Amino acid sequence: MTKALLTILLFVSIMPSMAEVSRENAPLSENAPLSLLNEIKYSSHLITAGQPSEEQFRALAEAGFQRVIFLAFTDHKNAVKNEDRIARSAGLEFVHIPVAWDAPTTDDFDTFAAVMRATERTLVHCEVNFRASVFGFLYQVIYLGTPAEEAWALLTGIWIPNETWETFIVSALAEKGIEHPGV
Repeated sequence: MTKALLTILLFVSIMPSMAEVSRENAPLSENAPLSLLNEIKYSSHLITAGQPSEEQFRALAEAGFQRVIFLAFTDHKNAVKNEDRIARSAGLEFVHIPVAWDAPTTDDFDTFAAVMRATERTLVHCEVNFRASVFGFLYQVIYLGTPAEEAWALLTGIWIPNETWETFIVSALAEKGIEHPGV
């Protein structure tokens, strides 16, 4: 009886660590947060965030993402050196659309939208998720019919766009006949 009780106690004491190991190796579900900087989940196919680490690119691939779109320039202070190679070696398609922080253009957004028309699970990122969150907001509202107020609430959970980006948002929405929800 004592031997059986000791065996049960031993087994019960190691069960939590066994569960942690299996969770650690399990792939992330579509609903699991990826712990990315300023992460916004616009949909199961579109997440925006700040600069991922090298390890996070591998985690994205393991979570079922197929593509990364990078909207900043490669010389920002938190840039990951050889990001394109790292993403591709993790099995991710890598698209770089450098968007000037102080001068985003409709051509930038149109290029982004053309790439996004596919249905792959995509991470769109920049340095801290300001450019990416705006592009994600616009794409959701213009192309996927997400109510502007709903997408705006997600975006403003990260930041309130400055004058440059507010003007860009209003212009991009107006081009498509959509009213800006405003701050």
